[in-house]
Amino acid sequence: MMELEFSTLISYVIVVLGLFLLPGPAVMLTITRTVQSGRKGGIMAGLGIATGDFVHTLFAAVGLSAILMSSAFAFNIVKYAGAAYLLYLGVREIIRKPAGWQLPKVESAGVVKSYLSATIAEVLNPKTALFFLAFLPQFLNPERGETVVQLLILGFIFVLLSVLYTTAIAFSLSAFGKVVRRTAWIGRLNRLSGKFAGMIYIGLGIKVAFQRQQ
Repeated sequence: MMELEFSTLISYVIVVLGLFLLPGPAVMLTITRTVQSGRKGGIMAGLGIATGDFVHTLFAAVGLSAILMSSAFAFNIVKYAGAAYLLYLGVREIIRKPAGWQLPKVESAGVVKSYLSATIAEVLNPKTALFFLAFLPQFLNPERGETVVQLLILGFIFVLLSVLYTTAIAFSLSAFGKVVRRTAWIGRLNRLSGKFAGMIYIGLGIKVAFQRQQ
């Protein structure tokens, strides 16, 4: 039996791809590793980030499923709290004034260190954990089957898209590291995509307010 509706999966993929347009820490780290350590360094950093995201998915799946089994009311509280957090993120992205953009400073590293450092950084990032707890429940439907399975499917899709996206970045930028270092085009993209991502966050937040009014 399908645990998630096809339309839900399509909507989820579109939203995730939209969020990837915002150059966050994961994108910045991938760019930096590519510039400093070449294509392999960037790819391994992206794989490390994806590994960290999968760890957060596992924690979210276990925690949210436990909440659902204890009380449907408690699970709804989690969903609405997550929606409120997404609304906050959306408003913050829209009104914020980005500071001057620059690549983060990290030491040049081999492929193994690039992978491990990115994994550890992502696993230990509390903002990532909070984001997954707020984001993933917005696409769940407890009536469609096991919540754990749904969360793992959503998490796996997120991780797969993340790997494809960061790998594409590494391939695209590996030959243009010096150009990227000396130009501000990513800074302008950051400002524009921040507004776009903000609207996505807000859209997800208000989605909860209407989906149960049937």
